[in-house]
Amino acid sequence: MARRAGAGIQSICGGKARCGKCTVITKQEGDLLSPITESELKFLSEAELASGYRLACCALIAREGTIVVEIPLETRLGRHRLLVEGIEAPVDLSPIVRKLAVKMPKPTLHDVMPDTERLIEAMKGSGEIGEPHLDYEALKALPHVVREGEWMATVTLWGGREVICVEAGSTSHRLYGVAVDIGTTKLACYLVDLNTGEILAITSAPNPQIPYGEDVISRITFSSESPQSLAELQKVVVDEINRLVSTACEEAGVKAEEVYDMAVVGNTAMHHIFLNLNPKYVSLSPFPAVIGGSLNVKARSLGVLISKGAYVHTEPCVAGFVGADAVADMLATEIYRLNELSMCIDIGTNTEIMLGDERKLMACSCASGPAFEGAHIKHGMRAATGAIERIFIDPESLEVTYKTIEDAKPRGLCGSAIVDVIAEMLKAKVIDHSGKVNTELKSARLRVKEMVPELVIAWGNETEGGNDIAVTQRDVREIQLAKAAIYTGASILMKKMGVTASGIKHIFIAGAFGTYVDPRSAKVIGMYPDVPLDRVKFAGNTAGSGARMTLKSVKARKLAEEIRAKVEYLELGADPEFEGEFTNALFFPHLELDRFPSVRRMLGL
Repeated sequence: MARRAGAGIQSICGGKARCGKCTVITKQEGDLLSPITESELKFLSEAELASGYRLACCALIAREGTIVVEIPLETRLGRHRLLVEGIEAPVDLSPIVRKLAVKMPKPTLHDVMPDTERLIEAMKGSGEIGEPHLDYEALKALPHVVREGEWMATVTLWGGREVICVEAGSTSHRLYGVAVDIGTTKLACYLVDLNTGEILAITSAPNPQIPYGEDVISRITFSSESPQSLAELQKVVVDEINRLVSTACEEAGVKAEEVYDMAVVGNTAMHHIFLNLNPKYVSLSPFPAVIGGSLNVKARSLGVLISKGAYVHTEPCVAGFVGADAVADMLATEIYRLNELSMCIDIGTNTEIMLGDERKLMACSCASGPAFEGAHIKHGMRAATGAIERIFIDPESLEVTYKTIEDAKPRGLCGSAIVDVIAEMLKAKVIDHSGKVNTELKSARLRVKEMVPELVIAWGNETEGGNDIAVTQRDVREIQLAKAAIYTGASILMKKMGVTASGIKHIFIAGAFGTYVDPRSAKVIGMYPDVPLDRVKFAGNTAGSGARMTLKSVKARKLAEEIRAKVEYLELGADPEFEGEFTNALFFPHLELDRFPSVRRMLGL
């Protein structure tokens, strides 16, 4: 009901009663709801249940009547901070679409050549094309357009052979395209002038599929329930893309029908759902994708509202969990052509890791889980208004200093703060090398609540919701699992390539989380190999950058296919060293401390 009403409720597990984030408070006629479930008993205290707290995914309407429900501040989604910019390698401007203005002779009683043939003859007369054909929508518009323009018309050619649009008069100076990054968390849309390569407008929004599940697996599960479920997920994301395109066009003074091409990237699941392809088997061993290569689909077939004859181009996917966004990462950072060994880590619920140089490329994905997005963390939340994003702990007094997004009152901890606090707790010896909380330390902030040790970050009188915000022993364990997954992927790739950390000259950290996290904190907890910080570069939204490159350049599209063919994919779960590597990586920064000499010295280990 909340989803249908458009209520912004956190739903990290997609309504599976696994995260405990969708708390609501029944204010009137709560007895009209279904009985309290085992999941609610797990996530809600006795006091909260007595006060009317329920989990929105568990509280079903059992009988008719008027029910009043309050959505507490800590449950509301808030305004997300979305990253849309990233480094972008230069490309030659050679879009797949171009315009050609032609002048045709008027028909007479002695010259009754059909309009289509008249247009094609005029195009051939320019000496620039071979044997073109017209898209059906262009064909329908043709008779009116050529007469409106008094037999002067401008055709838009796709791939040098298909006329996808015909316009009256000369409009060659107006040629636009859109690049779209469909992230699990956010959508980013870039309106580009394809005559100059200039970005005219950027729009972004949270992915509207979030209420159906905040992680990829939840959405795959939902979309696999029925064709109608898949169609519903596809429609909500396409509707939002249409809104973003419309907003960008309005900002730049461009009509949506003047957008003649679109390039789209996303992880394999987002890519499949956008194309209305069932992603079910992506989540089942051996995790095959429906399609690996790039694809060109008519925009109208997907419900995308741009020029009626335009195509949507999707980039190739490497594997079930290394998608088009990873190819875009490699394209934008150019690790495929550098002569020095480089690593790219695109951190998210599913983290893609790529390692290589001009000679060889390898890639893997690791289920780092949604902890860095706030899931499974007691007071975790996404990077939205009021999220604590930076934390410092005084090693002597254990007093905490923090900063929130937009300097609002604290509502919870986002990913960058979660990494910060673990690193700070480690440095202040609040936790040890194994991650165990030291309850012997004397501080009002360090306490045991319901038999679980925790460190209070913000007291209730400081927070938006009036409740203490703390980091618990369980939270530490969740971060151990997430960071261990990432480091394990990096470590096994390094072994397969026969290299050590000292041989890696560049580490590109991609994605929104990777941009806002403190590199020193990430290094301290052992998230990535122990390299000097000057070798670590935060690349931003390189998925969006790669999408723009393929929008602007046919050569970039060919290059993306070459990269995909070059990459050797490694399935981590099938590697015999995975279990041992993962177990060792659970320690901070690692069980084998000689892998992190600089961190070991910093911590005095």
